[in-house]
Amino acid sequence: MKEFMDENFLLDNRAAEELYHRFAKPLPIIDYHCHLPPAEIGSDRRFENLTKIWLDGDHYKWRAMRANGVNERYCTGDAPDYEKFEKWAETVPYTLRNPLYHWTHMELRRPFGIKKLLNPSSAREIYEEATALLQKPDFSARNIMRKMNVEVVCTTDDPIDSLEHHIKVRKEGFEIKVLPTWRPDRAMMAENPSLLKRYVEQLEVVAGKTIGNLRQYLDALKTRHDFFHEQGCRLSDHGLETAYAEDFTDEEVSRLFSRLMLGKTLTKHEVAIFKSAMLYYLALWDHERGWVQQFHFGAMRNNSGRMFEKLGADKGFDSIGDFEIGRPLSRFLDSLDRTHSLPKTILYNLNPRDNELFATMCGNFNDGEVPGKMQFGSGWWFLDQKDGMIKQINALLSLGLLSRFVGMLTDSRSFLSYPRHDYFRRILCNLLGTDMINGEIPYDMDLVGNMVSDISYYNAKRYFGF
Repeated sequence: MKEFMDENFLLDNRAAEELYHRFAKPLPIIDYHCHLPPAEIGSDRRFENLTKIWLDGDHYKWRAMRANGVNERYCTGDAPDYEKFEKWAETVPYTLRNPLYHWTHMELRRPFGIKKLLNPSSAREIYEEATALLQKPDFSARNIMRKMNVEVVCTTDDPIDSLEHHIKVRKEGFEIKVLPTWRPDRAMMAENPSLLKRYVEQLEVVAGKTIGNLRQYLDALKTRHDFFHEQGCRLSDHGLETAYAEDFTDEEVSRLFSRLMLGKTLTKHEVAIFKSAMLYYLALWDHERGWVQQFHFGAMRNNSGRMFEKLGADKGFDSIGDFEIGRPLSRFLDSLDRTHSLPKTILYNLNPRDNELFATMCGNFNDGEVPGKMQFGSGWWFLDQKDGMIKQINALLSLGLLSRFVGMLTDSRSFLSYPRHDYFRRILCNLLGTDMINGEIPYDMDLVGNMVSDISYYNAKRYFGF
């Protein structure tokens, strides 16, 4: 019988153990997609207590607490910090077999070194121990990143963001690269004319340009794209229900933009045309700059209208969607590939039914010039857990080249989420180690170990040019 979460946690045989300890564990972390607040890195935030760093903004935990009958006051409400933590501690024992149970105890071990199981009887002791550590300079935001062996972090930033905190971090000589990622979702929200018009007005101020038509709008956005590049940005990201690839002309899109600026509501098809055009224009800029474009597909957001009206977005009321993806995604990628304008691309899938679709779609648009140009991204959101990671890896290794995979990311707002990289590396090593033991791949530790090292670190370093 194995001890819970010992040094060989998730590693079922000697081959897996050697792959992990020798080839995966020592490597730095390249977290090329996350939602860490740049201001907290810029200010090197010191967190007041464990609740502030661990529960604030964590909709994974909030969903589990609600499912356990915890009142909203202890999730997003005004309850005292310790009472919120106490309710989480009451919930943790009920998360057995949910990835939250693993993540909770991995995050207590690193960086805090706390090996106790979290439950109501241990809550006070763990809270006080971790909170006391957080008062020390060694547990500031930047020092936690250092403790976790982070080398690069790519935040998620709107085109109108000032990037002042990225600039500050770089000027101060912080050795961990903190780079922006261009996330232009709000620049495409044709389904809400009033919000888009307000966004255009904000863009005018930031870009220092008058915007009266589509061409001026694109010029202002391009100015910001250039600015992001100057600040080290090398990735874009889009959070979409599905791909958009309707036929359009520049004249048609220009008319739609003018109507939007007048507050006119577009039809569903017209919205799709506008989004199709914007995705295409933006992809051309990414290709011109040599960026990597990322697409996170498949989230059905804000399902509880009642709670959306009360709390707003990103509060834990989203789910996996069942949108058509194959045909529009193929059309979109093909429209760029036809003119040799397709950037390096990572496709993230939220519905596991579509894993093989995404894996085969990537294979359609590799050009034989860039190894692993088209990436089937790691399991994300609801799928960044053991079962989801294994399914994504198995689809990729069956239908593509796992050896060229750029590996894991946190996709998190928390400085305590870096153990997800360790979780992924252990799962990867166990899959490959088991294949070695079963004779399904050669028992060649250097051959397989170098593959592990590449997926854990080196592929991402080369792919993104960090």
